[in-house]
Amino acid sequence: NSDFYGVESFIKWAIMKKTFFILLSVVTFQNSLAQTADFGVKGGINISNLHYSDQSTTNKRIGLHFGMLAQIHASSKWAIQPEFLYSLEGNSAILIPEGTIYTKLNYLAVPVLVQYLLNNGFRLEGGAQIGFLLSAKTKRRNTRLTDNNFKSTAISIPIGVGYASASGFGLDVRYSFGLTNINNESKPIIQSIVFQLGAFYTFPNARIRRNR
Repeated sequence: NSDFYGVESFIKWAIMKKTFFILLSVVTFQNSLAQTADFGVKGGINISNLHYSDQSTTNKRIGLHFGMLAQIHASSKWAIQPEFLYSLEGNSAILIPEGTIYTKLNYLAVPVLVQYLLNNGFRLEGGAQIGFLLSAKTKRRNTRLTDNNFKSTAISIPIGVGYASASGFGLDVRYSFGLTNINNESKPIIQSIVFQLGAFYTFPNARIRRNR
């Protein structure tokens, strides 16, 4: 309905504004950020699914994610972590008697996480994410179906926990649930759900300076 899409448009606008503001800040103040930020790379496994409002029988898709991150330290306890990830998502939907439809969605995902840092290397994190659709493939058996059924952006909320060692290596576990309908049609409402297991490495320059 109109209220749902009004809220969806506002959420998209707010998250895109926040994301671009953070990116602009990183570029503009890169010299000062270099003293307080860790930059690194990450990758891992996606276990994704699509939730349909009119159907409950779907199977998960196993995919990958990989990309870059920056951990910007606001204090000894708080940090902001923007990421740029190539993320392979989707699912397979069992539509009896039509058969199984396989959906592969590839996104450029831009999560911006607020992290609470614990003394033992663990961190709690949560935030917002916008995903830009790079490609979509849908097929039933060997028949290619229409690929323009999905919107170009998806908004979701990621929450999770991570661990970072003093050497810069770390692990994280994250659950991301979709807020917006990614279906180009009004019905059914389709929302993306992704469980992620990831590993990352942050480069040593900023860590060395902070520990001197």
